[in-house]
Amino acid sequence: MSLNTALKSLLIIILSSIVSLWANAQQNSISTNILGYVDFFTLNMEASRSISQHVSIEAGIKYNPFVFTMGDDDSSMRDKQISTALGFRYWPWHVYSGWWIAPKAKWQMFNTGGIVSSKTREGNRAGGGITAGYTYMLNPRFNLELGVGGWMGKEWFTVYDCPVCGEILEKGEKFFILPNDIIIGVSYIF
Repeated sequence: MSLNTALKSLLIIILSSIVSLWANAQQNSISTNILGYVDFFTLNMEASRSISQHVSIEAGIKYNPFVFTMGDDDSSMRDKQISTALGFRYWPWHVYSGWWIAPKAKWQMFNTGGIVSSKTREGNRAGGGITAGYTYMLNPRFNLELGVGGWMGKEWFTVYDCPVCGEILEKGEKFFILPNDIIIGVSYIF
């Protein structure tokens, strides 16, 4: 067997495996939190896969590269971030339907400022959290999700006097407790 034939066979096996995973009805979900877009248009997505009747594993990402200026750089507003989360959901009744609770681990890189004052805070956060909510089945493929959660962990930060001047006011690390998610979302089940 030549290397070319072996590679083609391996590719066919991999593609067949992927197709068979996706062919299972209602085993996967992709969702977005509509309220995330209200937070300075934070793009967000979460993907999950059911691993039993009561448990699904999930991975999510939030991304916001936007800065909103009002004339000059000193009066800009931002809630820039990239964050990732990995966890699972426990569904007492059945996956993708009804009440759920979701512990997760989360990492976030952030740059926030100009919202309340001209000070800008940037850094990294790592920790864990828990979210709980309810999923309402709209039809066999679409769900409406409602939920709320929080997270805590360690933050490494730098506070600047203004968004562009670079004068450091404070630098350090601290323990934090923050809201994690307020969810009014839509999910697609496949």
